[in-house]
Amino acid sequence: MSAPPASSTVLSFEDACRVVEEQAALIRAGALADATESVDLLWAAGRVLAQSVSADRDFPPFPRSTRDGYAVRAADLVQLPATLGVIGEIKAGESLDKVPSLIGSGQAVAIMTGAPVPAGADAVVMVEYTSQLQHQVEIMRGVSAGENVVPRGAEARAGALLLDRGLRLDAAAIALAASVGKSRLQVRKRPLVAVLTTGDEIVGVDATPGPTQIRNSNSYSLAAQIRRAGGEPVLLQVAPDEVQALRRLIEDGLQCDLLLITGGVSMGRYDLVEQALSELHAEFFFTGAKIQPGRPVVFGKCGNGYFFGLPGNPVSTMVTFELFARPMLEALSGQSPRPRTFLHARLKKEVSVETGLKRFLPAILSGAFEHAEVELVPWQGSGDVAAIARANCYIVIPADRERLSAGEWVAVMKPIGDC
Repeated sequence: MSAPPASSTVLSFEDACRVVEEQAALIRAGALADATESVDLLWAAGRVLAQSVSADRDFPPFPRSTRDGYAVRAADLVQLPATLGVIGEIKAGESLDKVPSLIGSGQAVAIMTGAPVPAGADAVVMVEYTSQLQHQVEIMRGVSAGENVVPRGAEARAGALLLDRGLRLDAAAIALAASVGKSRLQVRKRPLVAVLTTGDEIVGVDATPGPTQIRNSNSYSLAAQIRRAGGEPVLLQVAPDEVQALRRLIEDGLQCDLLLITGGVSMGRYDLVEQALSELHAEFFFTGAKIQPGRPVVFGKCGNGYFFGLPGNPVSTMVTFELFARPMLEALSGQSPRPRTFLHARLKKEVSVETGLKRFLPAILSGAFEHAEVELVPWQGSGDVAAIARANCYIVIPADRERLSAGEWVAVMKPIGDC
């Protein structure tokens, strides 16, 4: 049996998370000069912003109507119904030189949503509460000053910070960048993440497996998770259960920004990953976490490169990536830290487990809001790929709970990209 590293340490889930977060903070502290690239705004979604974006003018650049109706002076509507003279019409995009210079007492201007509110007017009456006849409008409902009007600069003043470095760009951020004329954005280059699957029993996806062999699913599930988290996967060849060959492949993987090794981290005779890493003088931050699935997870550093040894069972691989590898990958990509958040839902059926491990069990979340419900997916352990494919979340069970009752509110974890 291979010997574990001298610093073998199994941590609670919370302590393991803290260790990962500490290393991620060190990466962020030294990442300001890392490589960046310019990308077209159309292809910037999902990338991490490397240069802040500021407002190029006031937003909105004029007092903007939020309704179709009439721009008025609120004081003219104290007594209702009120009849005002209509002195013009303003459409969205209308040139300001076509906007009446000033609305006087007893006057109104027909206005469309998004159009500039003329000087003198301090509110907009919705068209539903009006009736126009020729050059007059009868108004049946009063308004307060400022109603249905967004003042100039209310959303942002010229020069104000809109998008900060470290933000992972979503649809709203892309829209905001477009609104200030950014057709290209400076973003961080995607970190390279090597994926090394181990085990003599593993064959390629296109191969016909023997009676005791399995196809390599872990490399592909990890590649999908890596891309979703903002990295670029580099798939290495499958490592055999032989220390020297494994060591050479680990050395290749450490040339990338992060190395993920799947399999070979348990205590079996041919679980050789920790031995190979020890021979490379790796520093181990922890060699296990008190969770299920995924207890035999390894995290450390070798030279300047970080690595994770993830369990070989597919469900364990996916869970430990979400819990531990994702935060490190996000730090390497320059992304600002994001707190881990959990949903809550009512448990459909009672769940009983043994205490001692924090559990992340595949489940199906249904319903919404106060009607959200969750139930475990029937599964045959952490090698059950079909079960994880049916699941859309994980039920989180505290280490000190052995029974959760039906109807009880429980914590639910969804992969970040799926929220």
